[in-house]
Amino acid sequence: MKKIILSITIICLFATLGFSQALKPVQIDSLVTISLPANFLKKDTLGQQIYSGNGASGYMVVIKAKNPANTKPLDKERDLNEVLKNTVNDIQKQSRTGHIMNLRDTTVGSLKAKVFTLRVDNSNTTGESPQLRSFILIYTREAAYTIEYLIPEERQDIAKAELKAFSNSLKIAPELQRHDQYVSNDKGISFGAKVALYGGLPIVLIIVLVVVRRNKRLVA
Repeated sequence: MKKIILSITIICLFATLGFSQALKPVQIDSLVTISLPANFLKKDTLGQQIYSGNGASGYMVVIKAKNPANTKPLDKERDLNEVLKNTVNDIQKQSRTGHIMNLRDTTVGSLKAKVFTLRVDNSNTTGESPQLRSFILIYTREAAYTIEYLIPEERQDIAKAELKAFSNSLKIAPELQRHDQYVSNDKGISFGAKVALYGGLPIVLIIVLVVVRRNKRLVA
């Protein structure tokens, strides 16, 4: 997944949030749709399509980053997990004071996604209110999608309804299936199971041999 480039203007987005705007469905591409404020902006930069707009309570950003044409498909679910984990780490590294909260897996349509909130607190240096940035991350072989909802922490209660409406409006076409994220459904034997199997087997064999020899001695 490409490193996500977020606009520097995010730090001054809240001046116009008092103007309530109804959300309307926007087709990001033929497979992904989400609702955005009516006067959203769209721009293409560094190989990414960025949609952004002010809602009634928060600022919304949707980024589609197309993967290079030679991108190899991920093999297994653990490979997808690693990609999503690295992306979460990249987002956190963009802010020195960022703290990951409520990190969890979810599904959108048939796709596996990662959901979390990044709390950014620069109050000790800039005096600004801490910010909450709620993310949904989706990776496919063709493109990576980043959905973000940004608010000052003090707005989190009044922004709940809008955040829910924004997040729930994300729709994935049925054509996008789990095999568009990784090829094999074979999870194989986990590392812990391998340790238990290969580490415990010799012990079991030793116990069996001891019991067999003991029984032979008793018979004799």
